[in-house]
Amino acid sequence: MTIAFTPSASSPAEPEAVAAISEPEFWEPSAPEPQEATRDVPDAADDQGRYDAEDTDGTDDADGRDHDPVVVRDAHDFGVYARTGGWAFALKVARSVRPGGQAAEGTARTKVSAKAFAQLAGCSPERVMRYYKAWDMAADDGLVPQFEVLVPGEDIELPEADVWLSYYTSRNSASSVRGQAISAAAEAEGIRPTKALEVAENPTALRAAILADPGTAEAARGALLDRMKEDPALQTEMARAIARTDDLKKAVASEAKAADRIGYVRQIVENGQIRTPAGQTVEAPAELRAEAERHLSLLDELDDSEEAGEWAGEAYDTVKGLVAKAVEEDPALRVQERRTKFYNSLQKATKVFEELTLDEVMEEDIYEADMLQRLEALQEAIGTCISALRKATTTSS
Repeated sequence: MTIAFTPSASSPAEPEAVAAISEPEFWEPSAPEPQEATRDVPDAADDQGRYDAEDTDGTDDADGRDHDPVVVRDAHDFGVYARTGGWAFALKVARSVRPGGQAAEGTARTKVSAKAFAQLAGCSPERVMRYYKAWDMAADDGLVPQFEVLVPGEDIELPEADVWLSYYTSRNSASSVRGQAISAAAEAEGIRPTKALEVAENPTALRAAILADPGTAEAARGALLDRMKEDPALQTEMARAIARTDDLKKAVASEAKAADRIGYVRQIVENGQIRTPAGQTVEAPAELRAEAERHLSLLDELDDSEEAGEWAGEAYDTVKGLVAKAVEEDPALRVQERRTKFYNSLQKATKVFEELTLDEVMEEDIYEADMLQRLEALQEAIGTCISALRKATTTSS
């Protein structure tokens, strides 16, 4: 479609154009108006989806000849914006602005800098450049003409309004590497990038929302967990923060204990084996495995909001008691369990004794009489143990 601006509306030096650019945000209607702007101008009754049948002064609303030219111009500009959105204002920038560094040759001689245009418009140069960059990206995609072919006051066919937000962003951070990453993540989540950029630029507001709203806190928790999977540095920072906070450290220890207990029960169900107190791995009796399955099903049915610690403790204690019972009821397993337990204790005692550095005792003045007494008592206990084992060996043979 071809959009025709009146001279008063298209000139960058006119007050009307200044007012249009200086708006903090341009209002965008939910749907384009299909009628000509000069013929169907909505009034307050449009909120109810109807128009007044008669004008109070008896004039014909469809005939613009009987209306003030200023009103007609406003209605025309409204119709243009209803159909094209921000493109109507981007065109004003694209055909009138020549950023610094570009040669003032040919038609560009009459163009002004973004700073000068912003001064005329009563807004910031940054806002002008955001419209300029939006047009530049659209021109690269072949959607609109390049700046060089546009002259001040020229009207061209503009894209539809709903395409505008694909190119324009009202936030400076969108052009940075960080902003581009945030925009990409927002699009992946199905939300407008401007929303995510606004949140990223207001960490204090984000903090307030997290502190005040459980739903926001839950969303933040989920996002942090997802990010930590691919961010080792954040993992380290979070672990350090938790370790330095007593309450959090206790909570983590409690959850880790519950997770270990649930894992113990789950291992019996999935592998069909039990681990005895002495460390043996044997096949789980059918009764024990059925009880473990029952407790595990109860744990799996818990909601994320429910505390699993108490349920995990009950399941662990029940299954562990059944394991001990299974060991005692199987003579061969009971003997092997005690043999394994004794051997484990002997290995630990041997390792500890081997770690004693007798050279330091001789070189340094660290000797005390109590040390000798303890070693003598240990020697006596070892002698008794050896005699008992020899006697048991003789008896069994």
